[in-house]
Amino acid sequence: MADDDASANDTRATQLLRRFLKIQENRAGLYSLLQSGFSDYLKTGSEQAFKELCSRVTVDFNDCSRQVLQIEAALRAPDVGREDLAHILQAVQVQEKQNLRMTATLQVLKKAGRPSDRAHVPASGHGQQCGHSHDEQTSPLEMAEAEAEYDAAYKEATRALQEARTVIHEYMEEVRYELAPAGNV
Repeated sequence: MADDDASANDTRATQLLRRFLKIQENRAGLYSLLQSGFSDYLKTGSEQAFKELCSRVTVDFNDCSRQVLQIEAALRAPDVGREDLAHILQAVQVQEKQNLRMTATLQVLKKAGRPSDRAHVPASGHGQQCGHSHDEQTSPLEMAEAEAEYDAAYKEATRALQEARTVIHEYMEEVRYELAPAGNV
């Protein structure tokens, strides 16, 4: 009878992990949609369309997180008892938050543009301009410092994004490995 219980627990864990993989596929699609929408926004300047996309994607990301939390709780439940797998899903959630945060940070930086590029935006209102002026009063030293600050922020956000994605990928490999013995990958 204990073998039947263990088999049922393994089957339930497998089902939960399959659901998790589908949610992660959905998340990947949401990132693609967000990136595509951001690219369109940069080309067209249609801020309203991008805001609407961000609102829809935020709802969908929240739904993905809610579903993963449910799966995580089910894995911890006594009838499944897979705390190890629940921990993996929890760790993925943490990295997904970092992934989204760094994606947004990079978009903000790209939208703002390099300080030297902003300094050359015409005052006629064409193009995007930040809320302060970069006119002749900005010294070359100040501009160099602003450029270095921008470069450092961009580099750090890119590094953090890559790190989060690498860690997510490693955890996903663990999930796939967990499914492999049952021939369910």
